Amino acid sequence: MHILLTGGTGLIGRHLCRYWLGQGHRLTVWSRRPEQVPTICGTGVRGIGHLEQLEAGEQLDAVINLAGAPIADRPWTATRRNLLWASRIALTEQLLSWLGSREQRPEVLISGSAVGWYGDGGERELTEASPPVREDFASQLCIAWEETALRSQAQGIRVVLVRTGLVLAGDGGFLSRLRMPFKLGLGGPLGNGRQWMPWIHIDDQVALIDFLLQHKDASGPYNACAPEPVRNREFARRLGRTLHRPALLPVPAVLLKAVLGELSVLLLGGQRARPVRLLAAGFTFRFNDLQSALDNLSSQL
Repeated sequence: MHILLTGGTGLIGRHLCRYWLGQGHRLTVWSRRPEQVPTICGTGVRGIGHLEQLEAGEQLDAVINLAGAPIADRPWTATRRNLLWASRIALTEQLLSWLGSREQRPEVLISGSAVGWYGDGGERELTEASPPVREDFASQLCIAWEETALRSQAQGIRVVLVRTGLVLAGDGGFLSRLRMPFKLGLGGPLGNGRQWMPWIHIDDQVALIDFLLQHKDASGPYNACAPEPVRNREFARRLGRTLHRPALLPVPAVLLKAVLGELSVLLLGGQRARPVRLLAAGFTFRFNDLQSALDNLSSQL
């Protein structure tokens, strides 16, 4: 199978490339730094700087659209909002325009999204059938991203939307930001610590994307998070235990709001999201509970 990836050099993309290379698939990554792709993603992965480098008659079986500037790296200034929007919506529009120009189109487009699509869900249990609860910038961004990707259905392409939670991995992502403060004994809950945290182990994230790729009847949104979300306070406690450090220093909500502005909603709000459609489709999570996921990653933390 020939698979084109955007965002292939990111955390999820790197792990997908390694997995699919092992399965014998042919991989192409559309990147701003195509010369670095073989080093980052694996020898044998082709990097391209322009979609037109794929010949019109070249067979393309699937597109995995994960590109997007990190949403939680810095406050949402006007400039940052424009970048976040362009790196997702504008890039996806460019991808769809290119796909529309091809006579031979892929069977499936698997496009990134996030559980932030729902906004801050409070105590409400969220399934793929739930509407957005409270829209903020992150929610609006995900909604627009999904709506853009869904337009490729008109091109005869099956569209899958992956609403990802917090990805736990030893080589990047959420845990890499927490590692140092927790090891210094400065870890603890955020705000009151009651907000729900939908999480997923990187191995399950890769496995579910491959599952959705292979299942021809899969389409629409899927919550990509473990069946057992935890509250922020419990997450901090278990991460502290895994790192053999205390997790007793809460970060006041007022401080997060003052420093991060609207971005603080990502830390102080949450989603009690459940992977209802994945479970119904027969997907089996390897890591259902947080402690098993952290224990598996502990040697890398």
